[in-house]
Amino acid sequence: MQEPMLEITRTSTEKTKAKKIVVVMPAYNAAKTLKATYQAIDTDLIDEIILVDDHSEDATVEIAKELNITLFRHPQNLGYGGNQKTCYDEALKIGAEIVVMLHPDGQYDPTLLAEIVKPIQQETADLVLGSRMLLKGQALRGGMPVYKLCANKILTRIENLALKQSLSEYHTGYRAFSKAFLETIPYHRNSNDYVFDSEILIQAVAFEQRIAEIPITTHYFEGASSASFVQSLIYGLKTLTTLKTYLLHEWGIGRSKLFTQ
Repeated sequence: MQEPMLEITRTSTEKTKAKKIVVVMPAYNAAKTLKATYQAIDTDLIDEIILVDDHSEDATVEIAKELNITLFRHPQNLGYGGNQKTCYDEALKIGAEIVVMLHPDGQYDPTLLAEIVKPIQQETADLVLGSRMLLKGQALRGGMPVYKLCANKILTRIENLALKQSLSEYHTGYRAFSKAFLETIPYHRNSNDYVFDSEILIQAVAFEQRIAEIPITTHYFEGASSASFVQSLIYGLKTLTTLKTYLLHEWGIGRSKLFTQ
C-alpha cells in the first residue's frame, strides 16, 4: 500500500480551453535540469504542472518550490512506476482531460507539447507517444547509446509481433494520455519500477485504446537521468515477461489482473 504523500505547495493558472491539459513530471534527483525544463514549457498551452518528487536526495524540492507548479513529495522512494501512479492520480483529481508526462531531466523537448496533445484534442487517439525513431538517425544524433538503440529496435519488433501493432517505438518516456484512457487502464496494478512503461502500453492494446505517434528529438547529456545497462537489461526481460503474460491471457490459458477490469 502506498503511503500518503505530503503536498508541499499547489498553484494553478486559470485558463479557458476545450480540454484541460496538465503536465506531470515524475522527478528524482532532477535539481540540475528541472528549472531549464520548466522554462522551456509554453505555459499558455497548458493549465497546470504537477511535479512528484520521489524522495530525491538533491535540491529538486527546493527548486520546485520556486517555480509555478504543484508539488508533491513521496515520504520514501517508490520507484519510477510508483511515481507515475501518483502523477496520474493527482492530475485526475484536479480534472485533467489530457495528461502529458514530461521528464524534468531535459531529454525530451517541451516545445513539442502542442504536437503531442493534438491527436487527443482532435479525438483521434487516446494515447500519444513521442517517438525518437520516426526521424531517421535522430536517436543517435541526440546521443542515445548504440546498445540502447539496438535493444530498443529489437524489443519494439518483438512487441509489434506479439501485439499485432506497427509502432516505431514502445520505450519513449514522452507520452500524452486522455482522461478516458487513464480511467480505463488499471495502472495501479502495474509495477512500481521501470517496466510500468511497458505494462501500460500493453494494457493500451488489451483495452483497445487508440495509439498515435509523433516524431520527437531528444538530447542525452551528462546530468540527464538514464537507466543503467543492468537496469535496461532487467527492464527488457520484464517487458518480455509481461508480453508472455498478455499472450497467455489472450489465449485463455492464464488470466491476468493487468488485463481485466
